[in-house]
Amino acid sequence: MTDDDFAPLTIADYAARALGTDQRSDGGSITFPMLGLFGETGSLLSEVKKKQRDKASYLGYADTVAEELGDVLWYMTVLASRVGIGLDELCANVETSFGNWRQGGDAALSFAALQPAIMDRKTEPSPAFETTLLRLAGEVGMLVSDQQAGHLSDNRAAFAGRLVAILRTIIHAATDAGVTLEAAAIKNLAKTADRWPSERIYPQPFDESALPDEKLPRILTLDVYERNVRGQSYVYQRCNGINIGDRLTDNALVADDYRFHDVFHLAHVAVLGWSPVIRALLRLKRKEDPKLDEAEDGARAILIEEGVTTWIFGQAARLDYFEGMKPGDLPFDLLKHIRQFVAGYEAADCPLWLWEEAILEGYAAFRFLRAHRRGRVHIDMIHHRLRIEALP
Repeated sequence: MTDDDFAPLTIADYAARALGTDQRSDGGSITFPMLGLFGETGSLLSEVKKKQRDKASYLGYADTVAEELGDVLWYMTVLASRVGIGLDELCANVETSFGNWRQGGDAALSFAALQPAIMDRKTEPSPAFETTLLRLAGEVGMLVSDQQAGHLSDNRAAFAGRLVAILRTIIHAATDAGVTLEAAAIKNLAKTADRWPSERIYPQPFDESALPDEKLPRILTLDVYERNVRGQSYVYQRCNGINIGDRLTDNALVADDYRFHDVFHLAHVAVLGWSPVIRALLRLKRKEDPKLDEAEDGARAILIEEGVTTWIFGQAARLDYFEGMKPGDLPFDLLKHIRQFVAGYEAADCPLWLWEEAILEGYAAFRFLRAHRRGRVHIDMIHHRLRIEALP
């Protein structure tokens, strides 16, 4: 492969792909992207503050700035689109006086054309970057103020003028930070595809190449039920007439039905094709590969899964155990934190949308068990589904 095989990302291509991830859950108004643009600009300022405050301990500053710039660019693209202006049109006029405004933009214009060819990447904020960010905050603030005052209503030219001033400042900010807008845009596209893909392509099971007797079951049915033993309620799991694992209680001072939490691990199997906990319960550790057996299926991996499951449960309890939520509704930050939890393990390769599916299916089964205290759980790892029904 040669350098000729690589083409710079055009602004029009980025905009088309970015707009494809606009969920338009707000009905297509300009309020949502305007608030997002305002908020992400604030996030950029916050990253500078964190780096100034925690110079030695704040790692990943440069990557975070690139991510935040990508988020700013996304909201900028969506906002411009909702008022009938293409991002490529704004970029084509970024150095143009308003009297010479070019309608329609340039489909071939790339992000690379907007910045110097060579830039030094900064590992901490420079005074120039800080000044430019404050100017960016001011430009976005004036946009919001003008919109609130009604100065931009039905006035495409005025809106375009405000947007191009913001875009010009974004370009300067990226250059001051040593970040290419192309890198920020690519990072943003990867981030949005991870969360809201245009097509959901399920990954191959992690144990696809394992020995048959060390693979997680592709199809499995378990009975989960609560039983009273000498005045104490316990939850049991039974498969093919054999009890699986220990009987469970909530292990909490205040009852919260966490005793049914193994259904979350079962959802991990069904949807993610991953669960060190269930591997241990079913004695399916990948012993043939000592490294996988120790690292991916060992005690530490089990603790990681139990930890992330407990943490999600705490978030879910505040959100009515995700009742009524559908794919795309879970908080983005929640899913990002899960990725951090499992960093270094094979589950980190699962896209965020797949984690969301696993969580929603697991909590649908959990809510059923809370209501009925018993159920028959069907795992279908082939189709990435977990189903629950009444236990006869």
